[in-house]
Amino acid sequence: MQELSRLVDFVTKSNWLILAMAACVSLAVASHEVYLGVISGGLIVAVNFHVLKRTIKNSLSPERVSEKGSSLLGNLLVKYYIRFVISGILIFLLISNHIVHPLGLLAGLSVVVASIFLATMLVLTKILFKEAV
Repeated sequence: MQELSRLVDFVTKSNWLILAMAACVSLAVASHEVYLGVISGGLIVAVNFHVLKRTIKNSLSPERVSEKGSSLLGNLLVKYYIRFVISGILIFLLISNHIVHPLGLLAGLSVVVASIFLATMLVLTKILFKEAV
């Protein structure tokens, strides 16, 4: 369980690092709208991931699990869908008002995917080199 917690913490931290690197690259290479899209999309998913992590941690605490009369899964799903709807509304407003470029937004929204991919590669490398020794 501690390994899983360290992995989630790694993904959370790498979200912000990848977002910062993507923002710097888009600022240097692309237009202002693309840069705003990368920043906006990255902020949406990084904050969303952080809130999801906190929600799950709070919902699965021993005090919360031992409570009677409340559905843990129901509470998690309600909060998940609320975040999903808010994210969808933000994305719709950003694109429909032409504040950001859709490709820049897509690149920003891919920050968490890139972090999870990086974490997966690190874990696989660790496993493969452990078996090789």
